[in-house]
Amino acid sequence: MLASLSIRNIVLIESLDIEFSPGLCVFSGETGAGKSILLDAIGLAAGRRADSALVRAGCQRGEVSALFEIADLARHPAGAILREQDIGIEEGEALILRRVLGADGKSRAYVNGQPVSVSVLRQIADCLLEVTGQHDAAGLLREAGHLDMLDDYGALRPLRLKLREAYRNWQDAVAELDQAKAALEKDRAEEDYLRHVLAELEDLAPEEGEEERLARQRQTLMNAEKIIAALNEALQALGGDNGVGGALRIAQRALEKAARMDDERFSPLLDGLDRAIVEIDESLAAIEAAGREIDADGHTLDRVEERLFALRALGRKHQCAVDDLPALQQRIGERLAALEHGAEDLTRLQEKLKQAQAAYDRLAGELSAARQKAAGDLAAAVQKELPPLRLEKAAFRVELQPCDPSPSGRERACFQVRTNPGAGFAPLARIASGGELSRFLLALKVVLSRPGETATLIFDEVDAGIGGATAMAVGERLRRLAERFQVMVVTHSPQVAAQADRHFSIRKTGEEQVLSHVDCLDDAGRLEEVARMLAGNAITDEARAAAAALMKTG
Repeated sequence: MLASLSIRNIVLIESLDIEFSPGLCVFSGETGAGKSILLDAIGLAAGRRADSALVRAGCQRGEVSALFEIADLARHPAGAILREQDIGIEEGEALILRRVLGADGKSRAYVNGQPVSVSVLRQIADCLLEVTGQHDAAGLLREAGHLDMLDDYGALRPLRLKLREAYRNWQDAVAELDQAKAALEKDRAEEDYLRHVLAELEDLAPEEGEEERLARQRQTLMNAEKIIAALNEALQALGGDNGVGGALRIAQRALEKAARMDDERFSPLLDGLDRAIVEIDESLAAIEAAGREIDADGHTLDRVEERLFALRALGRKHQCAVDDLPALQQRIGERLAALEHGAEDLTRLQEKLKQAQAAYDRLAGELSAARQKAAGDLAAAVQKELPPLRLEKAAFRVELQPCDPSPSGRERACFQVRTNPGAGFAPLARIASGGELSRFLLALKVVLSRPGETATLIFDEVDAGIGGATAMAVGERLRRLAERFQVMVVTHSPQVAAQADRHFSIRKTGEEQVLSHVDCLDDAGRLEEVARMLAGNAITDEARAAAAALMKTG
């Protein structure tokens, strides 16, 4: 709930701090005292449009802070937004929305002291409070939201979520079939070219890593004479009687003689020479093999270069790396194979699409039927609320209008009213009388509001143009709402004010500079204020008695 409101330099208010309570909070006062300023201030803290005219004359900036107490913020929708914005908040900590508005019209927004965008501030505030009134363009009067309200009333959200998933599957199947058709059509148009490219690739049969291997081989062959000369020099140094191998064998024979006389000492040395001779022999064999490989065919360099250059030319032709040619060959092979099975694939995808659309149609039909019932139930519930509000000749209905299939279904909803039996139904927003509209909105709010939604409801001009028994009925319904929500209402009606759990009086003070001031009234103060609302400035004992009777009834 909204626990407190702090206002600095907003229109007529220099400095004001108000603490609120659960239940029904009423604001009253003479015309021009500044009641609407409170709503403007709350709207500013809630991220609504900021007008530089709200800043008090002569001040550089105005500021509003709204403190909310939320029992379980972790599970509250506002908590999810805070986590998305990486705004930390301790368990049990209050949530403070703050807006600073400069005289130049620029504003800054904060949540618990952390700067945020105004749009984020509004998202959070929309989870915390709701304003209902004659200019309720973002709430009950917004036709785009009527389907959501109907589904919430009928507890149809789970079915709607299933329908949304079915719609997504249907559209995915449509896209998959369209893509397959387009790909098949393209491949058929390019079939001759694809077969030519595939034959070319199969003829060359490129292998991954072949370019690097051929490049190294070419480099070796280009330097064959120098390499062979070096190998021969190495062979001469290692082999023969004058080479390392000959010297090792001479040493071996000498150690064999020594080992016959002292085997324990010289056998390890002889083993080491044996290993060295084996290594030398293997190295000689490897050098000789390398020489034979390089010198095996004088035309080897020509063949290596021819293949290397052919691979590179094919890579340039298809604008890809040589190592990517095998993958290209595979892809083209798959495309040609798909041509052979294209008809079967299209049939399979068409069947998949048919099943997905049937699933959507089935769920959409179920949802449409459930909405028809919910629309009738909602209309009946609202209709019951109208006679006490002096709208006994009026009628309310929920019209379901067909529309193109969407994630929300195959219909849209429109709340419509008829103010007189001889008139036709028209959208709720077209009601000419502000008083009638306010009462319709109140009836809707009483029926549609569910505990666990927005914790604070604010009513603006809900009792405009009414009095007597009708105003009493309005007050009773506001009090019923206040059993489930924190309700705030700005009122001129003593019948509404008499129902309050907490009553705030707004008055002007000051001589040289007029300022608005808000008093939280005690029981005696409430009696005087309700009497003033009944009788005007000249409060009589009769007015006090009537006020006491109203408050006792409330």
